[in-house]
Amino acid sequence: MRYSLGFKETQVKKVLPPQSRPIASVAREAGISDQTLRNWLAQAKDGTLEKQDTVGGAGRSSREKFNLVIESKSVSENDQGKWLREKGLHSEHITLYEQELRDLVEDKGQTEKEEIKRLKKENKRLEKELSKKEKALAEMAALYTLKKKAEELWGDDEDD
Repeated sequence: MRYSLGFKETQVKKVLPPQSRPIASVAREAGISDQTLRNWLAQAKDGTLEKQDTVGGAGRSSREKFNLVIESKSVSENDQGKWLREKGLHSEHITLYEQELRDLVEDKGQTEKEEIKRLKKENKRLEKELSKKEKALAEMAALYTLKKKAEELWGDDEDD
């Protein structure tokens, strides 16, 4: 059975840093052999992983895969084979699509967390900068007010 490039890349990412999960664990979770994952890892390092991608369900968008997974759940077990043939799929494709969608959601959640963290840090920096500017502005206003009062009390002595 052939797997989509997205699925392969997702599994390889799990083995590489920052996750650095054990190959055996990732392979077991994905339902593939350890050696297959090792081969994908080697291909990823060589840059040949994307050249190997030829899947029967290739070219399907995430939305289409999602719809197929949802639709497959509503088909009775007796009609499952007929439905799969009509869609040009194997039962393994549905399992793979489910895993890819789970990984996509997980990656998106991680990306959103990182973005939120970055935005919070930027917000904190901007608030600090604003606070400094407000203090400087208040100081300048106080100095300007003092200067005006001094001129009122002692007059303008700059002519001397």
